Amino acid sequence: MGLRGDPTYRQRRFGIEVRRVREAAGLTVGEAAEVVGMRQPHFSNVEAGRTGLSAERLQKLTQELSGTYTYPVDALQALGRESGKGWWSDYRTTLGVTHLDLAELEAGAVALRNYELLFIPGLLQTCDYATAVHSGGFSPTVSEVRDSAVEFRMRRQKVLSGDRPVRFHAIIHEAALRVLYGGRAVMRDQLLRLIEVSRLPNVTIQIVPIDNEGSAAFSHPFMVIDPGVVELGTVLVDQVGKAQFLDERQTLAEYGESFERLSELALPPVDAESAPEARTAKDSLGLIQHILYPLL
Repeated sequence: MGLRGDPTYRQRRFGIEVRRVREAAGLTVGEAAEVVGMRQPHFSNVEAGRTGLSAERLQKLTQELSGTYTYPVDALQALGRESGKGWWSDYRTTLGVTHLDLAELEAGAVALRNYELLFIPGLLQTCDYATAVHSGGFSPTVSEVRDSAVEFRMRRQKVLSGDRPVRFHAIIHEAALRVLYGGRAVMRDQLLRLIEVSRLPNVTIQIVPIDNEGSAAFSHPFMVIDPGVVELGTVLVDQVGKAQFLDERQTLAEYGESFERLSELALPPVDAESAPEARTAKDSLGLIQHILYPLL
């Protein structure tokens, strides 16, 4: 098998985890290569995500771990089998690699937790809202890129439905509901979309009111991506328009705690099935309806 010239994030992550297993076993690259029956340069390419490692060899490596260190070997083996190819591959020539990596991570997730300050989460956006948002970031001369980005975002939303829908918990700052991207009609339809999608049993939506001072400590949007194994989780952080994936254990724990804190600060989740007399501006649905009313 030839070396990958441009490994995906999940392929690079496999290499990172192999390195962590090696280091936990107290092995040098050369020693680990000898354990699995490889040459040292080949094993270095495994850790760089440029090539894979068979289940048999991975098992040999994990057997070097002490009894006090456990690792989800089956999950790591599954990650190592990833080809990096999927529907997102169709956009490789038009969109940045972060877009593709995110779609691949979402496809392999069992749960997603997303906090947004100024925008509706991408997985909940209407086509018109997404077009308005992207129109602000691309010049008219690259409308093809804008259209591809919007189409890509709409296809990402399929993870919310189907045979194995991902659990999605979105916490949205009230400010995102008040910016009229695309105008009144577009924002009206977007707010109605939030109410409608909240009916899905796997979707939870909470709103952080703008007068909640505690939310000021959370200054940038992020998404916690859970593949079902804590050790293989990822956080996507967007700071000053620059997105990056983080995977250190402590970082994952910190962002998980931040999301729990935000959930406590936010209003109760949108419950579109609740009786009208039970709705007030003191819950997420009531606040959305309060903002929506002047747009009708």
